[in-house]
Amino acid sequence: MRGELESAYELNGFPQSSIRNPYVSAVVFAYHNVGVRCLSVLLAHGVDVRLVVTHRDNPNENIWFESVADLAALHNIEVITPDNPNMPGVVEKIAALHPDFFFSFYYREMLKAPLLVIPKAGALNMHGSLLPKYRGRVPVNWAIIRGETETGATLHYMTEKPDNGDIVAQQAVPILPDDNALQVFQKVTVAAEMALNQVLPELRAGCAPRVKQDLSLGAYFGGRRAEDGVIDWQQSAVDIHNLVRAVAPPYPGAMTRLMNMPMRILQTLLAKGTTPGKPAFYVEGGRAYAICGQGMLEIVRFELDGREIDAAEFAGKYGTQRFEFNC
Repeated sequence: MRGELESAYELNGFPQSSIRNPYVSAVVFAYHNVGVRCLSVLLAHGVDVRLVVTHRDNPNENIWFESVADLAALHNIEVITPDNPNMPGVVEKIAALHPDFFFSFYYREMLKAPLLVIPKAGALNMHGSLLPKYRGRVPVNWAIIRGETETGATLHYMTEKPDNGDIVAQQAVPILPDDNALQVFQKVTVAAEMALNQVLPELRAGCAPRVKQDLSLGAYFGGRRAEDGVIDWQQSAVDIHNLVRAVAPPYPGAMTRLMNMPMRILQTLLAKGTTPGKPAFYVEGGRAYAICGQGMLEIVRFELDGREIDAAEFAGKYGTQRFEFNC
């Protein structure tokens, strides 16, 4: 897919420095760090952002990311936070602005046909994977869970079906073996900024590439709940390691029970060697380990009964024998 995009850029025949940057306007639907950084790109390129549509922060959610609303306020851009952007009153307000483009950057609601037909030059979305892989929800987390070694960001045209429109730009980033979801998300945020910054002059000039997705090369993934982070210790050490790093803080974390107390596994490393026996937790040589269905993990950071402790404190209080997991 990236090769096709590179060929499309070459066929256009203009170096970036020679692309004329006509005046364009946009309505931006955005949230989270990707929303902040991509809105910043639009403003840096002089796009007339006539309205920002974002979400009110949920008090029950861990808000660890930056605020799109704050950035818009800094630049004196009107902000609205509708529960449903597809309501007739919202559609009418946006249509009256006559924007050239819509841009959606990690906005959480699907835009329906009455909205999508408004922008004269099209509606584009930034998705946190290398489409067509990992269409749908929480693509960074799913990519880590499934052991991918690469992901990225994709700018694509929006349709009423999620993440299936023509691709305009992509930027890949590596997933290293011990990267957690926050680290990968930070890379994807930079990838989104780079992809948009590179292609925006061509979008403004009306000469950006469009590459149709082959949806058979990927799949759609749904959202995840906190309870999806419960560890099945019969799985391999590799699979459990991938789960731990995919749901590590600021996400809810990988959960289990030990000595009938809740335990949250925050960080692991794959351990060399194998130890026979049922899945269990133990401390040896000042380090904590877990025996898995296949292989072993070093438990680098963990919480027990709601409090983070280290291997030495655990051994001092409970000893160094093996403790089977309760789930």
